[in-house]
Amino acid sequence: MANEKYTAEENYQRLLANNKQFVSEKLAEDPGFFDKLAEGQSPDFLWVGCSDSRVPANQITGTDSGEIFVHRNVANLVDINDMNFLAVLHYSVDVLKVRHIIVCGHYGCGGVLAAMGNTHIGTVNHWISRIKDVYVKHASELDAIQDETARGSRLVELNVMEQVRNLAKIPLVQRAWKSRELSIHGWVYGLSDGILHDLECMQDDLDGIESIYRYSNI
Repeated sequence: MANEKYTAEENYQRLLANNKQFVSEKLAEDPGFFDKLAEGQSPDFLWVGCSDSRVPANQITGTDSGEIFVHRNVANLVDINDMNFLAVLHYSVDVLKVRHIIVCGHYGCGGVLAAMGNTHIGTVNHWISRIKDVYVKHASELDAIQDETARGSRLVELNVMEQVRNLAKIPLVQRAWKSRELSIHGWVYGLSDGILHDLECMQDDLDGIESIYRYSNI
């Protein structure tokens, strides 16, 4: 949330001042903290989250620098046509050898709520069309929910679950499963209470994935 008690310039300079404080605090805790960070990273987690500024991966999970490799986009989508996402996925799975991929959405997601409507809001409409596809797939369940807020919350959950399944369809992930442990999880973050909710839709193999998406020559 923008702090209106600062001018735009003061707000900008505040970030640099905060950085100096961050460095001082870290060095006070551990004089070798940044030396160890500079040596490399070996995170156990890839985080696929929403770009929303209210959902910072490290802060809400209580993890430190170097523990989570992060990719974020509007409404936490797994898009096989997004080269940025595919590059992140390749590096985290094949190079960093993460053992967990977490797709994390959040209740009240603007992208998901926009996908429920029929208002054209610009370029983002092309991106969130994938969420409209999720709605169509689950229309009978969603249309039966009369309360719009509750319907939006359920679509947030279904969207996360669909992205977990999309990850399981990617050859790179299936290749990793043939040789090592890799789990994909679906979470939703509650903005109003700060709680992470595990949707219990974990995938660590091809169970439940239609045969047409299973690759035999990888």
